[in-house]
Amino acid sequence: MLTKKKRNDIIKNILFYLVLILIWQLVFMIGTQWLKWWKPYAFPNPKGVVEVLVRLCLNATLLHAIGKSVLRALFGFLISAVMGVAAGVVLYRMRKVRKYIGPLIMGMQTLPTVCWVPFAILWFGLTEKAIIFVVVMGSTCGVAVSVEKGIENINPLYIKAARTMGARGLTLFKEVIVPASLPEVITGLRHGWSFAWRALMSGEVMASTVGLGHTLVLGRDLADINQVMLVMIVIILIGIAVDKCIFNQIEKQVLRRGRGRN
Repeated sequence: MLTKKKRNDIIKNILFYLVLILIWQLVFMIGTQWLKWWKPYAFPNPKGVVEVLVRLCLNATLLHAIGKSVLRALFGFLISAVMGVAAGVVLYRMRKVRKYIGPLIMGMQTLPTVCWVPFAILWFGLTEKAIIFVVVMGSTCGVAVSVEKGIENINPLYIKAARTMGARGLTLFKEVIVPASLPEVITGLRHGWSFAWRALMSGEVMASTVGLGHTLVLGRDLADINQVMLVMIVIILIGIAVDKCIFNQIEKQVLRRGRGRN
């Protein structure tokens, strides 16, 4: 059961977004009908977006695109998470590797994802592998840096106390380092997901026949600004949903267990 406070918060959020939509519609009417600042086809409007939503849902285009994009993103993210966590641990454990490779990984993290698209097309062609490659390259470095920093920022007293009690090697890593760094590692994975989701759009725009990126480009090619806007809104909503429904819940569980141990 929802508490009264939560119900009120939900109602306030709904009212806020309804007001936002009304303002959007008003801006459209003022700009296109009254002041003639722009053409109706050049500025999206709520009514047009809803009409496109209904049309794409009825012919299953949108649902198919969402399914393909989410599967690609999850598959690419899982690969990048495994690779990123492994790289982060190596960076933490091996100082020489961190000294020489660390700045390179940090630099690659700041590289725009679209830079990997030409490599993906040349190496893999216009295939699923090309898109997955872009996703992996777009998120792995971010995960690696976050994991390495998360382990490095552990309170030194935890490690000293564990060593005083005889913990060494794998036991120290498993019983102290992993639990202590887990909150920051999860934050790193959350950032990695956001990088992967954005990277996927770059890959799909350039190399996909089915997916949200392709649906967005199709809207552009058809000069359908409402379809472009709809896809942008769907991309945002999926990103928020994954963050709230998955990473937020995992984070709460980890924090709850941490308080239980304390």
